[in-house]
Amino acid sequence: MVIVTEPVLDLRPPANRVNRRAVLFWTTRAALGWLVPLIAELLWLVLGDGGTPLTTALVITAVIAIAHLLVMPQWRYRVHRWETTDQVVYTQSGWFNQERRIAPVSRIQTVDTERGPLERMFGLANLTVTTASARGPVHIHGLDLDTAQRLAADLATRTQATVGDAT
Repeated sequence: MVIVTEPVLDLRPPANRVNRRAVLFWTTRAALGWLVPLIAELLWLVLGDGGTPLTTALVITAVIAIAHLLVMPQWRYRVHRWETTDQVVYTQSGWFNQERRIAPVSRIQTVDTERGPLERMFGLANLTVTTASARGPVHIHGLDLDTAQRLAADLATRTQATVGDAT
């Protein structure tokens, strides 16, 4: 009797970082999100009878926003990684809650790239690898457009060459 064993796949940190422009993209996206509460508090202070409590709230919001804009993008850049091999797609993402995932190429069903308006401004794209996993698709955010397109084509080719039904 012959026993066939599968290669052991180690849930290790992936080797590749996302594109460095992702830091500026994440900073810009977060800054746009902070504009709403800051403008609302500023308008309330100017148009209303806000006084000291509202001024304090505005200062606290501004300090938190600045801290968030300085820390979050750099932290995410240090954590977000990706890698592909002949057998798997490795990802690592998050900043507070960090997640590592392995998606076997044999389980890949679709590979998609997507770009929103801000990603297009920064020349970035996101890759989504949908598998037969109940956990959902694997995402790689912050790739430069050429890398995302090349990776999507490469994964699609490897998926086609893999025997099995991706389920």
